[in-house]
Amino acid sequence: MLPASHAAPAQAATVTVKSTVTSTSTVKTAPAARTARLSKAALQQLRASKAVAVAKAQVGDPYRYGGTGPGSFDCSGLVQYAWRKAGVRIPRVTHSQYARIRKKVSFSQLKPGDLVFFSGRGHVGMYVGKGRFVHSPRTGKTVRIEPLSGWRKRAFAGAVRPGA
Repeated sequence: MLPASHAAPAQAATVTVKSTVTSTSTVKTAPAARTARLSKAALQQLRASKAVAVAKAQVGDPYRYGGTGPGSFDCSGLVQYAWRKAGVRIPRVTHSQYARIRKKVSFSQLKPGDLVFFSGRGHVGMYVGKGRFVHSPRTGKTVRIEPLSGWRKRAFAGAVRPGA
């Protein structure tokens, strides 16, 4: 054990360093301070990245009608769960998700995190980039990432951008 005379200078140095760091304007100390300085678009992109990561982490979880996770999901429950984990509340069912999320997006303008709707907006998935989307397809299947091409592209019924 060190004598008391050695402990005091170490504490003083710690206080001095902490004081110096907190007075520097470039240091961001709290998540609230970081998000307050981001533009609305940058904040949306940050949240979208989080939502995509959460949705991808559910790959392999079983489909369950009415499932909102964790552990099993239906299509709208999956995207709602992912966006809620990213700090954005969205409606529960597909038709409400499309109707109540204001920012509509064309197929050519899709960005990761956008919700993509199919078949009269009765099915939803989340665009993850590079022409792929994650979704929970139907009973007997699991959450998966699939290409957004072929019949899926033909069945595209719209897209929205949560958090925008």
